[in-house]
Amino acid sequence: MGDAVTTWLLSGIGVYASAFMFRKARQAAQGQLSEPSVVHTPAARTIGGVPNAAFGLIYYPLVALGTLAGLWLPAARLATLGGASLAALFSLYLAYSLLFVTRRACPFCWTGHTANWLIWCLALHTLVTR
Repeated sequence: MGDAVTTWLLSGIGVYASAFMFRKARQAAQGQLSEPSVVHTPAARTIGGVPNAAFGLIYYPLVALGTLAGLWLPAARLATLGGASLAALFSLYLAYSLLFVTRRACPFCWTGHTANWLIWCLALHTLVTR
């Protein structure tokens, strides 16, 4: 149960970071940002031109639901690990881009990446120990 609570907390943090960055992406699209931001880079819209943060707004609630369902359903634990694995790999790509391509600071990006990697660790731990 401890892994589930921690995953829910991390999902909440991820939703907050995603909502902040999604709002920033919308402001950038409307020309309302005065400062340079990672949301202006191509890496901020990797899949179909949709802001990466929009996927976080869907992903984190699904992880929270999958974790809840995983308390009773082994298939839900496996599905949660699958989704968390994709998110963790995507975060690796985006972290590389932040460090070596974009070279811009983004605390909210790093918060999301860290949440993704920790959620993946917890999902793996839950699958292995149950």
